[in-house]
Amino acid sequence: MTHTPFSTRTMNLAHYVTQQARRLPDRPAFLWGDQRWNWSEFDQRVNAMAAVLAANDIGKGDAVLVQSRNCNQMFESFYATVRLGAVWVPANFRGAPDDLAWMAELSGAKLLICDAGFPEHASIAGPKTVLAIGRAAFGPDIDDLMADVSSTPPLAAVDRDDPAWYFFTSGTTGRPKASVLTHGQLGFVINNHLADLVPGIGPEDASLVVAPLSHGAGLHQMLMVAKGAPTVLTAARSFDTSEIWSLIETHRITSIFTVPTILKLMVEAPEVAHHDHSSLKYVIYAGAPMYRTDQIKALEVLGPVLVQYFGLGEVTGSITVLPRTCHDAEDETRTGTCGFARTGMQIEIQDDEGHALSPGQTGEICVAGPAVFAGYLKNPEANAKSFRDGFFRTGDLGHMDDEGYVYLTGRASDMYISGGSNIYPLEIEEKILKHPAISEVAVFGMPDPKWGEIGVAVVTLTEGHSLDPADIAAFLRDKLSSYKIPREVYIWESIPKSGYGKMAKRLVRDELIRRLAGQA
Repeated sequence: MTHTPFSTRTMNLAHYVTQQARRLPDRPAFLWGDQRWNWSEFDQRVNAMAAVLAANDIGKGDAVLVQSRNCNQMFESFYATVRLGAVWVPANFRGAPDDLAWMAELSGAKLLICDAGFPEHASIAGPKTVLAIGRAAFGPDIDDLMADVSSTPPLAAVDRDDPAWYFFTSGTTGRPKASVLTHGQLGFVINNHLADLVPGIGPEDASLVVAPLSHGAGLHQMLMVAKGAPTVLTAARSFDTSEIWSLIETHRITSIFTVPTILKLMVEAPEVAHHDHSSLKYVIYAGAPMYRTDQIKALEVLGPVLVQYFGLGEVTGSITVLPRTCHDAEDETRTGTCGFARTGMQIEIQDDEGHALSPGQTGEICVAGPAVFAGYLKNPEANAKSFRDGFFRTGDLGHMDDEGYVYLTGRASDMYISGGSNIYPLEIEEKILKHPAISEVAVFGMPDPKWGEIGVAVVTLTEGHSLDPADIAAFLRDKLSSYKIPREVYIWESIPKSGYGKMAKRLVRDELIRRLAGQA
């Protein structure tokens, strides 16, 4: 019997923009401050930018590096790049020039699109062409070049395994790795997110961006493009809760993607009481566990609109979902869960040898399915460590109950061993946050000559409260086993966050070491 080869061609993700321009030409596509673009105008800008990239020798498989704060050109650059079959490489704009130089080296980027506000980044080695967003001395303004375009390059034919996005990890250990996200994989993830996170959205909805487009927020806005819903950007260059709640009211925002620390700031801001937010349907949080006390506060302020998902950049967020119906301020049955398996994805809790564990047993969370990335770029060693028998090893620890709900214990790297006992910080942090004086907490291990490691807690206080660090141990005495209670507690005005607004234990630990050294 002769086998007939099947096609691996898939839809180029830029085709979504063309579809909306045809179907919804006059409907709003992108709003930023006083600027408005409908789908026809947005499509024209994407096509013009693609033509500029093509004129600068960008074609299929080439990498386009982007260093920019959130703006319309930042978002347009994704669709312009993939329209050519090239690969989008967005940087966290808060990163240093050295960080961008590493991204350029690993990706082999031929072209850099750089915000005019980052002249030092524009001077890195590697890209032979640098185009500016705005007027800058280091290169021509990409908008000026787009104004002179007379023809549109064709939509490139792509296969499902063709790279579309090099998604750089946050680099908790060593240099960041580049996760290869493909057209086919992202196409699945977009549909998966639409099914599990924001079912039923359409052109009448609107989404507000409150996080950098270079990370999860960029993916979330791709859902909006796929369904013809407009994207709204904040105009302030720093986090401004007053502006956020004003935009939610003005544009009748229905969905937001954020991380727990930002959501906490939003619901605790006084402005939330002065603006109508009844339009909100889905407030999606991810990137880190959200403590139960913060969940309850958000539910009390916003109503039943919370959606949680757990997932890494390597799986583009698609591991678990905890939908609106599973968020209940009164129900403590599944406190601490991050939800159940996403549509089309398989989760196993595995031991160190890769054997599936029974419900209730703690192990590494491993996942298989179409949302799993195509591996790390030029990093066979990391790929060998991260995949086993077709499963991607997340490096996160947790367990699953009888009904398939997953509970995160924490990162394997967060666990510490004190007196021979494995200790997982998340459980301790949840208990500490029940104290009314405490607003934020980070628990981690520090070296100790007697115990190997001891638990350390760094906390911030709720406004108007004071606290003696010794009170924490007394508060926890009937809530935790004695060996889990942190031996040392430090009260700080603020806890360091990563460039994406997430609490990063390594940053807190490094800052503590620096402060302790200064006292020596």
